[in-house]
Amino acid sequence: MASLELMKITGYTDEEFQTPFAGSPYTVMINPDSVKLQRSIEYNEQQAPATSSASQKYKSTPSDKLNFDIVIDCTGIVDPTRTTMSSEITALQNIVYEYNGKIHRPNFVIIQWGQNFTFNGVLTSFDISYTLFKPDGSPLRAKISLAFSQYISPSTVTMLDAPESPDLTHIVTVVSGVTLPQLCLQVWNDQSYYIDVAKFNKLNKFRNLAGIDKLIFPPITQSA
Repeated sequence: MASLELMKITGYTDEEFQTPFAGSPYTVMINPDSVKLQRSIEYNEQQAPATSSASQKYKSTPSDKLNFDIVIDCTGIVDPTRTTMSSEITALQNIVYEYNGKIHRPNFVIIQWGQNFTFNGVLTSFDISYTLFKPDGSPLRAKISLAFSQYISPSTVTMLDAPESPDLTHIVTVVSGVTLPQLCLQVWNDQSYYIDVAKFNKLNKFRNLAGIDKLIFPPITQSA
């Protein structure tokens, strides 16, 4: 029987997600009941003269949004080694919320659940609801509502915008079961560039892309 995979939240001190924040990642005590991933597209509505309705002109694609609730249970039933609510809250806040003086902002974070779910982002809201208390009023259980926004570094955004060659750089959403050579064939009609794309995205695999949400396909001239 496979062991239970618990969601982990890891802090990073650089926008490329290469330098982990000091200390251990925060491992949730109980996995979320649900995870909401929001994607949207923004348009400017324009109505031409003598027409009955407006048409939508593309404006932008906002960052993906991730929302979920976790439960911290310090009764000792879930984990007898984790029974201090203040320690749990502090550990989580230090990773996702607190201002990091070394980088002059809160940490960047990666949320990972098993091998098939990874989200790189920054915290946008952190709400605590205490739901169970000791007779003296000390909290024993809390529901934490977390919201994150996907983060892509400015250098990556600049490369993706690539005003001098807008058709040569692509950001590709990875669909379950697809391989890197197949994606190269889809984007460039040539699968031979898969090694260059793997190096660019710091991948150590190209057939099983489970756990990868998006990949950056740099200009072919750069790869060549």
